[in-house]
Amino acid sequence: MYPSYYHHPWHPTAMPVNWNQPYWEHYWLPAYSHWHASWEGGWNRVELKDYGPHPLAINIDEAAKQNTNYRTALWTGKHLQVTLMSIPVGGDIGLEIHPDTDQFLRIEEGHGLVQMGPRRDRLDYQARLNDDYAVMVPAGTWHNIINTGNEPLKLYTIYAPPHHPHGTVHRTKAQAAAEERHHS
Repeated sequence: MYPSYYHHPWHPTAMPVNWNQPYWEHYWLPAYSHWHASWEGGWNRVELKDYGPHPLAINIDEAAKQNTNYRTALWTGKHLQVTLMSIPVGGDIGLEIHPDTDQFLRIEEGHGLVQMGPRRDRLDYQARLNDDYAVMVPAGTWHNIINTGNEPLKLYTIYAPPHHPHGTVHRTKAQAAAEERHHS
């Protein structure tokens, strides 16, 4: 079920550390060192790539804040997908609907406005958003999130089932729109 580099399904083998060694003459390597960056990159820096469908434990807050792309798929499985998004000042996700996909969005940094409704021309639900707000979008609901702040809006979204191909990275909203038109 798990790739051969997993000795146990819950974690890979950690490097042994001699805690009695004086003056920290060794490097401390966390058990999940390949999911965390080295000391040079900062403790919380994460390599942003699609880790699915392998098991993953990650600081999602730091990953979302670190992301500078419009969209980066972080984990794509058979029934679920996590993507990171960075919406520029004055920008938006764009009015969209997912007929067969429920969606969860969580704001990690910034300020925004969510609009939702049953029709493209009837977005009768609106709410202001900021750090730690969550938005649930039922399948078949028109929705948009607009960045109303003065810094990029950092968020992550969960799609069930997955909505984008494994490994999706869109640097800009224009690139995402062009790719979606190409696949339509």
